[in-house]
Amino acid sequence: MHDTTALLVELGSVILGLGLIGRFAGRIGLSPIPLYLLAGLAFGEGGLLPLGASEEFTAVGAEIGVILLLLLLGLEYSASELVTSLKTQYPSGAVDFVLNATPGAVAALLLGWGPVGAVALGGVTWISSSGVIAKVLTDLGRLGNRETPVILGVLVIEDLSMAVYLPLLTAMLAGAGLAGGSIALLIALGTVGFVLYLALRHGRLISRAVSSDNPEMLLLVVLGLTVLVAGVAQELQVSAAVGAFLVGIALSGEVAEGARKLLTPLRDLFAAVFFVFFGLSTNPAEIPPVLLPAALLAIVTVFTKIATGWYAARRAGIGSRGRWRAGGTLVARGEFSIVIAGLAVATEPRIGPIATAYVLILVIVGPLTARWTQPVVAKIQAWRGRDGNGGKGSDAVPAARPAPAVQEEFASSAD
Repeated sequence: MHDTTALLVELGSVILGLGLIGRFAGRIGLSPIPLYLLAGLAFGEGGLLPLGASEEFTAVGAEIGVILLLLLLGLEYSASELVTSLKTQYPSGAVDFVLNATPGAVAALLLGWGPVGAVALGGVTWISSSGVIAKVLTDLGRLGNRETPVILGVLVIEDLSMAVYLPLLTAMLAGAGLAGGSIALLIALGTVGFVLYLALRHGRLISRAVSSDNPEMLLLVVLGLTVLVAGVAQELQVSAAVGAFLVGIALSGEVAEGARKLLTPLRDLFAAVFFVFFGLSTNPAEIPPVLLPAALLAIVTVFTKIATGWYAARRAGIGSRGRWRAGGTLVARGEFSIVIAGLAVATEPRIGPIATAYVLILVIVGPLTARWTQPVVAKIQAWRGRDGNGGKGSDAVPAARPAPAVQEEFASSAD
């Protein structure tokens, strides 16, 4: 079969399969993400029906999926809200780092990987998946819930921390000295600071320049600007996802609302491709030998992440149910963990399989903990004869300022 014909047949089959999987997941009340990943494993190398012709196209589509996920996440925030979040939630970010990077670093040292391996595996276990969590929040209709700004605040701090962490890790992996690492760090910090300055001081001018009454022109300009900035950010070792997120921050008002409506269907399509690609890039035969250590690490970091979300929501004065929902929602790891493992695998090859198994476990478990952590805790508390809300504060009150695009969803999501 001709390559182009094979590409069309394989790509059409994958997209059709995603549609059917999504409908099936909707009927049984689950997020489709775990099913997308399992489908990727089935059609990847070593799977039941390996695909070949569409691999490169799928890789590009997956990259665009991550960029769109972070762009849409950034559109939910204004630059001033971002700064406020950083000022008020940095203690939660510090707790997040200590609780969730430590298990990975300790595990790497116990496995004899040395300091560089410890820094890399600590990063894998530290960072939650913004892409998975953004999709889960949408699927569960929780974008308007009170705990959602807290969750986004933790994710924002993690994403911005990557702007510092990735250049440092890259310098350590390359064996660069203090001078080389310092230069890489200064470039990354300068890029992030410059974009934030533009968003804060000149956000209206940027939005006015991008604005258009023609939906087609608005879509092309916003999408083109986002991919361009993501590419430049990646070239500067800042990460394409952070670049896309910062573009979303820089846009505001009617432009942000219009872009959100136009890009949401594209995001859903390419995000599904991203999760399938993650499964495609994993050989199922490499998972069993590292399954036990990866599972132990996953169990530990499920509880540390739930503790992180609970602490962050408690600081925001949210009731018990919202605290547990925040903790359960933050469990998923995904794209950043894979990026970190990909950087480190040339220096420490053993990190590849364990990081893959670890992320695969938590990207499947994460949507389940997001949905079931609070109900399970409520049942345990009821069994112990306690009030599930702890008698403290109600989380059935809408957020102080829900984003315009999610106000309708709030009406049915706040419980």
